[in-house]
Amino acid sequence: MRVRFKTTAGLHAVGATFPQTNFAPILDLDQHFVRDTLQTGPTPGFTFFPHVGTVRIEGPFNATPAQDSPSRRRLFVCQPTAPADEAACARKIVTQLATRAFRRPPAAGDVDTLMKFFQSGRKEGDFDHGVEMVLARVLASPKFIYRIEAEPATLKAEAYRISDLDLASRLSFFLWSTIPDDELLKVAEQGRLKDPVVLEQQVRRMLKDPRAEALAVNFAGQWLNLRGLQSVGPLPMLYPDFDDPLRQAMRREVELLFDSIVREDSSVVDLLTANYTFVNERLARHYGIPNVYGSQFRRVELGPDMDLRRGLLGKGAILTTTSKPERTSPVVRGKWIMANILGMSPPDPPPDVPALPPRPVDATGNAHVPTMRQKMLDHRVRADCIQCHSLMDPIGFSLENFDGIGLWRTQDEGQPIDSAAQVFDGTKIAGPSALRQWLLGYSDQFVEVVAEKLLTYALGRGVEYQDMPLVRAIARDAGRNNNRFSALILAVVKTKPFQMNMKMPEPVQRTVSTIDRDTKKGSN
Repeated sequence: MRVRFKTTAGLHAVGATFPQTNFAPILDLDQHFVRDTLQTGPTPGFTFFPHVGTVRIEGPFNATPAQDSPSRRRLFVCQPTAPADEAACARKIVTQLATRAFRRPPAAGDVDTLMKFFQSGRKEGDFDHGVEMVLARVLASPKFIYRIEAEPATLKAEAYRISDLDLASRLSFFLWSTIPDDELLKVAEQGRLKDPVVLEQQVRRMLKDPRAEALAVNFAGQWLNLRGLQSVGPLPMLYPDFDDPLRQAMRREVELLFDSIVREDSSVVDLLTANYTFVNERLARHYGIPNVYGSQFRRVELGPDMDLRRGLLGKGAILTTTSKPERTSPVVRGKWIMANILGMSPPDPPPDVPALPPRPVDATGNAHVPTMRQKMLDHRVRADCIQCHSLMDPIGFSLENFDGIGLWRTQDEGQPIDSAAQVFDGTKIAGPSALRQWLLGYSDQFVEVVAEKLLTYALGRGVEYQDMPLVRAIARDAGRNNNRFSALILAVVKTKPFQMNMKMPEPVQRTVSTIDRDTKKGSN
């Protein structure tokens, strides 16, 4: 089906669906928000139902230059009314564009250089073409591509405090994953951002801004490995109900949970205990939560019957990324909790450890399929494996009631699931609720993990052993404020590594590449 339509410049939402499904008997079986491709039928195999396979947008055809769009309104802060006004208007546009792109007021030489590009483009075409040439030059400028933190001309000490403008960039990329806004730049240009009171005011303002959602998307995506969800591929024959809408809903659920902690300035420990979550109809059906309809996410309270979904441990995104395509993995789940909740990363396995054995067959030719727990206990026979597996496996066994895509189950290979285990400190647990209660006993340790991950994210480098006293100090500061998220952020922002630089060898500038807004990695 081809549809030709006319639209204006700018962002637009395009959707495709079936407005009705009752014009043929077979279509009565179509179930919205359950699958986007296949729907398993009552008999073995798959039955195909009408679905939207792909949507492709081509064009524009016979396009005319945009006269108005959000980007043009952002760029053209003035319009010349006569040829004599063009130079003044262009200089105003150039100055404001360079301020945003370079994240600081431009030097007079920068503006003069860019004006030469405007004049060259103006000779080739109209006023808009001149501005286009300026924009092309700005986007190719090292001052736009790199975050350049210049050393003071009179530097003598090994460590020095960065300028307020550089601090503003560090702060905005940390909290927003984008450039400073006008207010932050103004405060920095006035030299007031180094004032602890002003700095705290700006941090609290920025955390309330919608752009702070970048912490949920980028920071939580990195720390909790939500990005890994995009690459997981549960086998369709084993998990036929897993599809991309479910994948996206799982990730969005955790992002919204994390964002609620930021918005409400709650304790970061609530990430383990929150008695609410965010679902749309697709995810609600997956979890068995009734009375949720439509594709929009909404906050729902988790009653006693949904206790298993509380906090991170019950989230489909975490349970799916810590599974294999064909099965659950108590080892991966246990290792994930040790590394991301307890801050205890076990070593990698030896290189010559064999894979789990295939299904054994008895003398009659019938397959005997052990449970995942039985497979793991039979598999860890080597002395150099038992030590680490005894730490990870019991944690993973307590989550075995969740299958490879986070669905609740009571049997594995036809046998009742045994989720009871004894963890490394001797505590006996059984199931996700008991595991969560046990982890709460290490809540101080969890806060330190969050502090470490935030410091890594803020600095754009790994935390070394010499940084650990600072990490513990950040966690202690947060503890005096009920472990509120803002307390952790403020403690990170006030640290010397965030506000200072070590003196580097020649050349006298330290160039830090722009932090990727998706990966948040930098290179020196």
